[in-house]
Amino acid sequence: MKALIYQGPGQHVWKEAPDPQLVEPTDAVVRVDAVTICGTDLHILKGDVPAVRPGTILGHEAVGTVVATGAAVGTVKQGDRVLVSCISACGRCRYCRTGMYGQCLGGGGWILGHRVDGTQAEYVRVPFADTSTHLLPDGVTDEAALMLADILPTAYEVGVLNGHVQPGSTVVVVGAGPIGLAAITTAQLFTPGHIVAVDPAPARLEAAKQLGADLLVGAGDDAAAAVSELTHGLGADVAIEAVGIPETFELCTRLVRPGGHVANVGVHGAPATLHLEDLWIRNVTITTGLVDTYSTPALLDMIAAGRLDPTRFITHRFALDEMPAAYETFSDPRSTGALKVVLSRR
Repeated sequence: MKALIYQGPGQHVWKEAPDPQLVEPTDAVVRVDAVTICGTDLHILKGDVPAVRPGTILGHEAVGTVVATGAAVGTVKQGDRVLVSCISACGRCRYCRTGMYGQCLGGGGWILGHRVDGTQAEYVRVPFADTSTHLLPDGVTDEAALMLADILPTAYEVGVLNGHVQPGSTVVVVGAGPIGLAAITTAQLFTPGHIVAVDPAPARLEAAKQLGADLLVGAGDDAAAAVSELTHGLGADVAIEAVGIPETFELCTRLVRPGGHVANVGVHGAPATLHLEDLWIRNVTITTGLVDTYSTPALLDMIAAGRLDPTRFITHRFALDEMPAAYETFSDPRSTGALKVVLSRR
């Protein structure tokens, strides 16, 4: 099969790789029908995730068809159409039993494209198939389901729910990339009073506006002044960090009101300064997190019912063997306008 193989910081190649095989009785092998690229993959290529070793197949999001299952797999079978979650869950450890699948102690968590070969390939081995895949209803397209592999549950759980978005809240989303746009979309489930999008790229701000942002703050604008004016000097109830660099995290701590929440979603590769000398007296709650994907079934139901349309995040489509071109497009959003790219088997 062909696969996208990480060869060290700044290096990847689309080439022949061995077909995946069943290793454990809880495994499934899935033919990849649609796959996407995540900002985390770009962090890996920058060297921000040193746990990823050269020779690893990248990717942790896919929709596909089951072609083989281990003897212990009971909920999916050959021929089933499934969503492959970005988080694998043993289903038995203490964390899995409380829905914190991202912290799985039984060999799961974020492993695909991280500690084991991932989904940016023609086939993928999925550990813990019973608890790490989701059967797809006939009415849900591959592209819509693919957005549930990572960005929608990540934005919803780590941003919106951790940030305690409430009816009437003023929500600031710093970073209008795919995760930020997913946060804007899912925040609206709680009828916030205002949603503010902060991003230097005009195309991304336009996308944020189309997806429900009320106020746009671009390059050269004073985000703190804009939020202060909107909230009569109070600050945002919730500030969602959706970039993963020190400047955007520190900006969120300046935009949030006393008693508010900063929900960090971005993947950070460098230290950020925590200004406790300013924050200690302001009753600010700061949360971090890796997605657990406990919300995936509910989000899937919303898509099936027509309540969410995540295909609006998709800007570019490629054939599966156009992986290098897709990476080039996705990694240069300022010139390409890329949000989510989808690669499909044709």
